[in-house]
Amino acid sequence: MADERMPGGGNRSVTEGFEIRGVNHLALVCRDMEATVAFYEGILGMPLIKTIQLGGGAGQHFFFDCGGGNSLAFFWFPDAPPAAPGIAMPADRPDRGAIMSAHGSMNHVAFHVPAEAIDGYVGRLRDAGVECSEVMNHDDSEWGVARDTHDGVFVRSVYFRDPDGILLEFAAWTRGLGPDDVSHDPAVASSG
Repeated sequence: MADERMPGGGNRSVTEGFEIRGVNHLALVCRDMEATVAFYEGILGMPLIKTIQLGGGAGQHFFFDCGGGNSLAFFWFPDAPPAAPGIAMPADRPDRGAIMSAHGSMNHVAFHVPAEAIDGYVGRLRDAGVECSEVMNHDDSEWGVARDTHDGVFVRSVYFRDPDGILLEFAAWTRGLGPDDVSHDPAVASSG
């Protein structure tokens, strides 16, 4: 271990870091998925690469290709509160509680990590005193999560929070996404 000088005069011990390969996706919350698709795909030219209908009518989760293997994603929740300063994050991790946050808020930041390393990262986070989820296998089932990996799992994730409570994710794609992954019509904002 090497000591590294920190801004503000503090010292910390630096250990071998995680192999972060960039931001996998940034997940925001929109008020109207149809308008979001029209803007990001239609105006900015970011291809819509994955659509997810959340189980139980909980909403939608759409992904746009923003280049370099990175994605920008949006949740749409039918009962989300309107945009409001100070309501900027979900109440808990996906494995423990509600994932809804307000329109225009940042829901979580996902960092792209190697698929072969994600299982080991759970122990490393916990060894560092960071509470985290087990590895979640996201698929297209009604609730979007499978107990075990299978051919339909498209990303594996571990969720945790930073010291300010910001929800973070280590995410590893398990397969390429294609035209069949865009299979839901975008939701439209209700009037009012």
